[in-house]
Amino acid sequence: MESNKKYWKGLEEYNNTPDFVKNNKNEFAEPLPIEDVLNEAGLSTVTPRRDFLKALGFGLGAVTLAACQSAPVHKSIPYLVKPEEVTPGIPNYYTSSFNGQSILVKTREGRPIKIETNPNAGEFNWGTDARAQASVLDLYDVSKLKAPVLKNQETTWAKIDSFVKGELAKAQAGGKKIRVVASTVNSPSTNAVIAQFITKYPAAKLIQYDAVSYTGIIQANQNSFGKAVLPKYNFDKADLIVSFGADFLGTWISGETFTAQYTANRNYKSLENKKMSRHIQFESGMSLTGTNADTRVPVKLSEEGPALIALYNAITGQSLPGGTLPNNSTADKVIKLAAKELVQAKGKSLVVCGSNDVSTQILVNAINAALGSYGTTIDLDNPCYLYAGNDAEFSGFVAEMGRGEVGAVLFLNSNPVYDFMNSKAFTDALAKVPAKISFADRADETASLCDAIAINHNYLESWGDANAYEGYYSIVQPTINPVFNSRQAEESLLTWADAPVKDYYQFVRNNWETKMLPALGLKWNDVLEKGVVTVTAKPAAAYSFSLSLAAVASSVLNSSKSLAKGGDQVELQVYENIPMRDGKNANNAFLQELPDPVSKVTWDNYVALAPKFAEKLKVKEFDVVTVKGGNGYSIDLPVLIQPGQAQGTASIALGYGREKVGKAGNGVGKNAFPFISFVNGTMQYASNVTITPTGGYYELAQTQTHHSFEGRNVIREATFKEYLKNPAAGTGKSEEGHKNYDLWDKWEQPGNSWVMAIDLNACTGCGSCVVACNVENNIPVVGRDEVRRRREMHWIRIDRYYSYETPTGDVTREKEIAKLEDLDHVSVVHQPMLCQHCDHAPCETVCPVLATVHSSDGLNHMAYNRCVGTRYCANNCPYKVRRFNWFNYWNDSRFDNYLNNEFTQLVLNPDVTTRSRGVMEKCSMCIQRIQGGKLKAKIEKRPLKDGDIKMACQEACAANAIIFGDANDPNSEVSKALRSERIYYVLEEINVKPGIGYMTKIRNTDTTVQA
Repeated sequence: MESNKKYWKGLEEYNNTPDFVKNNKNEFAEPLPIEDVLNEAGLSTVTPRRDFLKALGFGLGAVTLAACQSAPVHKSIPYLVKPEEVTPGIPNYYTSSFNGQSILVKTREGRPIKIETNPNAGEFNWGTDARAQASVLDLYDVSKLKAPVLKNQETTWAKIDSFVKGELAKAQAGGKKIRVVASTVNSPSTNAVIAQFITKYPAAKLIQYDAVSYTGIIQANQNSFGKAVLPKYNFDKADLIVSFGADFLGTWISGETFTAQYTANRNYKSLENKKMSRHIQFESGMSLTGTNADTRVPVKLSEEGPALIALYNAITGQSLPGGTLPNNSTADKVIKLAAKELVQAKGKSLVVCGSNDVSTQILVNAINAALGSYGTTIDLDNPCYLYAGNDAEFSGFVAEMGRGEVGAVLFLNSNPVYDFMNSKAFTDALAKVPAKISFADRADETASLCDAIAINHNYLESWGDANAYEGYYSIVQPTINPVFNSRQAEESLLTWADAPVKDYYQFVRNNWETKMLPALGLKWNDVLEKGVVTVTAKPAAAYSFSLSLAAVASSVLNSSKSLAKGGDQVELQVYENIPMRDGKNANNAFLQELPDPVSKVTWDNYVALAPKFAEKLKVKEFDVVTVKGGNGYSIDLPVLIQPGQAQGTASIALGYGREKVGKAGNGVGKNAFPFISFVNGTMQYASNVTITPTGGYYELAQTQTHHSFEGRNVIREATFKEYLKNPAAGTGKSEEGHKNYDLWDKWEQPGNSWVMAIDLNACTGCGSCVVACNVENNIPVVGRDEVRRRREMHWIRIDRYYSYETPTGDVTREKEIAKLEDLDHVSVVHQPMLCQHCDHAPCETVCPVLATVHSSDGLNHMAYNRCVGTRYCANNCPYKVRRFNWFNYWNDSRFDNYLNNEFTQLVLNPDVTTRSRGVMEKCSMCIQRIQGGKLKAKIEKRPLKDGDIKMACQEACAANAIIFGDANDPNSEVSKALRSERIYYVLEEINVKPGIGYMTKIRNTDTTVQA
């Protein structure tokens, strides 16, 4: 199989463009900034020849100055009265909750600095996504308001309360409506607060509005089964998964939950038991989930409906009209094959769809009911409460405002002026409301139009709770006193409602102690300690489907026909990407600099087009085009050529184009929310647009092809069928092996030998490990322009490789170049790449000052204050995982948008040095965590146990793709993993003896249908 595959990171490498060749031959494309360094040191760069020795006297050269600059001085103030729970140098951990997921918050000297998973969460211990890891930075965001605002002026809480209560009373007395507009509220205590508020003001009503809606699924379940819920999907119980545009490993409903479930049937433990699920994905744009599919079929947005009808007909034997796909097309063939496989896997199969159309979701319900999925892979009795927005209700609310019926509106965690599809209509209607109050923490697009901004706490300053799934409750508790003069939104509502208990901590505690804890036999402190309470799940019942599908099929077909206009009309999909999601966290620099898992673009959105379709439109990569919708809205965006994109379609990410979010996020990308349409009562994320070249050019900041392996094969993969025959299939291991000759003597490692195993079958490429590493190790954000210069600082990267089978098996460049159409059907592999901590490290032998050395426990160390920045080590590293500090990112005004201020620097981990300009840095294998684990075991007078030490990247991974431990412990999880026959080492042939083993990528491409 391997001999017929060619792997490449991007079209530059695929086409071997002159720029790609030049940049990868000249690894550091720009010279060292000697002039800047000398000027900073007070020396003129116009130096007479006779003064050469004077300049040289600064050490080994001017660069040494950059490496040895002193760090900023921070005065420390000793405690007069030390808080009992705080011991300097020792972290404290508090349970809390982020987006309904129970977490641990690590604090140092009262500062929250890191988010971890809560081991008490049981089956809901999902790992954490990139947003959760980055969320700690939002606490220290300098763009937030420092005090409440009334009529665009800072004010006091007493004046806010007086104004709001007066306006609410006026609206109530005048017969006007009061509306609380909030994104989904799944907090039992918040709902109880809103109920008290409505008791005080009967004219009030809660309107739940989600920027990205799941109303279609909720309403379809109401129509199909009488249950208006978002189901709990059990991907771990599915042997066969068929998805139509649902990015369930990325942004669809709860990506980290589904990732943990999905990989449980595909990781190394599952494979050792000879078990692996199969996954077929139909989609228009290349999604994170599509990159992980065993079989991926690009389809137009207008073909999704007919494909679902064809699948239903093939499974049930019915003949609903419209299930026609182009004869002998790939989609047609795979639909027929998938139908047979689904029937064979009845009761252990799952069909999901990303559409928000009610009729489409009813059809999906009918398919799942025919397959016996309800009660097994789909649970309607223990539903998900993460999304409860009602599109029709919100549309009705906008109409109410337009008619002048609303006297007061309060916005809680919602920003419809930015993320509603028709911002102008909403803004015009909002202007007719006499009193407008926002709980935002900044003057965002909606809050800036409000009369009062009652600034809310960050969740790390708050009390609260969450109910993400039926029977699963998590607590929110503050980990720091409020940084600014903010007040929790619930406390504001209680104050305005004249509630008997206005202290929200006491309200939450009372709510738990009276309604929840007695039945569980728990006390309040038990909840705070564990952070999560789970109630025995209800039995999941099977549901039968009895609706007539004639009208449903007709509606699905009409929607498809409205998209399939042809001519100059392009089918546009707008979607959430991993870093930005709906744009709420657009001012988070860690997320802005996280590369998109598929395109590897940072700091921008773009128009994704298939290579052949871009050629048809006569545009090239980075050409700026105008995208114009049927509603007249248009934006100019650069083109990204995306292999795997369906022909005749385009994709644009939501969440960009913020104008009032803060220094880092303002003006980044363009807003795609206005391309959403409202059809049959729900938001639709597909529409028709025209794409016109402007003649402009805009280079996107991509990270993918900044480092090259010069054509050497670093990816190993095999099919599941091949694996069953030979577990070592694809690893490249020969039965005879070959003799290695070493230049170094072997030496014993009697203590620990720290190593890592990475399962390519489990890694989905989501990038949460990248952000976790950034936060843990004080890795600076460099910004769009520096990324363009190939200067990103990430210590761990996720390399994305495209591949396809060459038709002839001949992989020489002259014969393997495929037609552009062939790039529609590429497969993808994600590979985490970090310092390999080689036993025979090439970096160590070329360092002139011994700044990089090997430790007795198998790690490659960096002595930052010894490094003089020659960059020899980076040139000699075959894995290209070393980073050079071009600037003092922590103390340079050019990076003021990100981390260059004393307040934001409170997020820094004090256990990790912030590196100065002119030094090399790279993955340290979280040496601070290793030493902390050793010290804890020593204090407790016990030996170190496997699992005591977890890397930041490992801790964040929902897929458990990263395994760390001691190779000298034969019973450690990593030792067991490294004994897997799937293990191979990247570039093993050069004999650098890396300390990280990879497990081959296994694809279940073999049909389970019996002939």
